[in-house]
Amino acid sequence: MQKRLGFVGIIVGDRKKQAPLVNLVLSEYGDLILARTGIPYKEKKLSVITLIVNATTDEIGALTGKLGRIEGVSVKSALGKE
Repeated sequence: MQKRLGFVGIIVGDRKKQAPLVNLVLSEYGDLILARTGIPYKEKKLSVITLIVNATTDEIGALTGKLGRIEGVSVKSALGKE
């Protein structure tokens, strides 16, 4: 399966509670991540993380699946065309 360029958007509902779990998953898939940006949204007590990735659809599915199972975390992804 061919790797494709894409992005992952992550909203972390409770930074103090979920951030360590999110970071563990991101570390596990670090070889897929080309860039990462994290912005705390203090007024809403949440954070937004964007990732630029180079991965297969299976790899993205595994990454987003693990992130999506963390309570209070929302995740969406998209891959570019081949």
